[in-house]
Amino acid sequence: MVKYFISGGSGFLGINLIRYLLNNGNEIVSYDIVPFEYQDVKDRITHVLGDIRDPALTAQAMAGCGIVVHTAAALPLYSSEDIMTTDVDGTRNILEGALKNGINRFVHVSSTAVYGIPDHHPLVEGDRLDGVGSYGKAKIVAEELCAEYRKKGLCVAILRPKSFIGPERLGVFALFYDWAKDGHGFPMIGSGNNRYQLLDVFDLCEAIYLAATKDEKTVNDTFNIGAKDFTTMKEDYQSVLDKAGFGKKIRGFPAWPLITILRVLEFLKLSPLYKWVYETASKDSFVSIEKAQKKLGFSPKYSNKDALLRNYAWYLDNLKYFEGKSGVSHRAPWKQGILGLVKHLF
Repeated sequence: MVKYFISGGSGFLGINLIRYLLNNGNEIVSYDIVPFEYQDVKDRITHVLGDIRDPALTAQAMAGCGIVVHTAAALPLYSSEDIMTTDVDGTRNILEGALKNGINRFVHVSSTAVYGIPDHHPLVEGDRLDGVGSYGKAKIVAEELCAEYRKKGLCVAILRPKSFIGPERLGVFALFYDWAKDGHGFPMIGSGNNRYQLLDVFDLCEAIYLAATKDEKTVNDTFNIGAKDFTTMKEDYQSVLDKAGFGKKIRGFPAWPLITILRVLEFLKLSPLYKWVYETASKDSFVSIEKAQKKLGFSPKYSNKDALLRNYAWYLDNLKYFEGKSGVSHRAPWKQGILGLVKHLF
């Protein structure tokens, strides 16, 4: 039995990972600035309320643990200051805490946002990094910190997952699911014929577990993580509208006029969509997972369609718990702003 320290344990990825690790017989210390409220596992783990920007408390909380999984992050809707202090300073504090506590295995959950808006596909781990916005830039700096601590003796596996969805995931996807359940179609930036790879959170949990348990020489590296099977944006997302059963369709619109409108709406704070979402939505976006398959034995179970439908089913089953609420994390629906009115045009 291994004791895992999970930063961001109250988040969408955190709770899915906690359940996964408990099912594999492990002990858990969850560390998060948000209280841990999941009654199904609350009494089976240790949950510590704390901020990863507090180096002393962070190091104290991970004492006695054997493996660190760093999932905590300030997302793109947060302020630039919160993103940089959380995603950079917080990552440094957790790396340093692991070193001080003699913890040798560290799994850092990064993002494919580090690649920015690429000019080729599939992306491989050695491609140029060019983060868009504070979030993408902070993720690059956090990876650089991980590389520094490898030199200090830590075994650090860096995982770069595609956008991941599944049970507990809301955020921007709640907007799409809300439109689907109410019998509306959905606009797509561009034709929708681009290929945009997603990832089911279960498959990400499996990748994290492989990175935490494989031998050190294998995992002390960087890996792209994504679905193996995916088609076009239009076809994958249409599967949810088909499931909703109203006969509605995904409708493509010319990309640049729509992007220009979304830029203005973002500036006026009338839309939850941020640059990295709307400027990549009409483009191909997929990574090679060959390295993770060969070195980690990663074998994703869910396709894009599977992941979207699994997430939509969870959304419908749990609607009563979050309907009318909003926030800026993956676990809360984002405010639709003026898009809530646009919904009625579809």
